[in-house]
Amino acid sequence: MPVQLNHTIVYASDKKRSARFLADLLGLEVRPQFGPFLPVVTANDVALDFADAGANPIAPQHYAFLVTEEEFDLVFGRIEEAGLTYYADPMRTRPGEINRNDGGRGVYWLDPDGHVLEIITRHYGGA
Repeated sequence: MPVQLNHTIVYASDKKRSARFLADLLGLEVRPQFGPFLPVVTANDVALDFADAGANPIAPQHYAFLVTEEEFDLVFGRIEEAGLTYYADPMRTRPGEINRNDGGRGVYWLDPDGHVLEIITRHYGGA
């Protein structure tokens, strides 16, 4: 079987809030809790397992999601509706813009704990 990413743990100050934040914006569902984890599963069956960080500091990570052009419009509309600041670049130097890299569209925003979230409509390099 080829190697596939199955899940990753996303540490949060409040796993319920963070899982709901992501699921609502991406149009996904928060699945029932499994052990200490609250999963949000993408269409390719990769789970982002939200876990409370407790007293541990949260190191912001980057999570990118490949979406269709139609899904981009829906998610971007939710980002705007929520009044979130968004950026065209991961360093957040171009606020209020989207990018058109590789002939597609992309945008970045932050979750409640500072994780950098991204949606893109094309793989990097145009593949």
